Amino acid sequence: MKEITVILSAEAEEVYEYLVSEAEHSKVEKSILNSYEKKKVLIKSNAHYGEPISKDKIPDEYKKKYGVTNLFWVELSNFWRMLYTLTHDETEIKIIAFVLDIMDHKKYNKKFGYK
Repeated sequence: MKEITVILSAEAEEVYEYLVSEAEHSKVEKSILNSYEKKKVLIKSNAHYGEPISKDKIPDEYKKKYGVTNLFWVELSNFWRMLYTLTHDETEIKIIAFVLDIMDHKKYNKKFGYK
């Protein structure tokens, strides 16, 4: 079985750092952070854990910036969402789950044009 590595984009890293810094003082942020950590373990055991997003709904910004051809979403606590894509390492036999974004439900809806 191929090794699965989870990597954060700069945007996701920024949100992750915010959650880490606030988790000590806020139950909401701690809950979201714990949820992310649990989902990361699930993705490492099954790269296709998340719900796939149809190719025609993948935001252009992800296609242009990261060359995304597949996208999955995972529900986190407090109606937050995590978006990730799967790719591979060019030098080793492993799968990379590249977390593109961690966002609240309102931002998720806006990004995908939902109301």
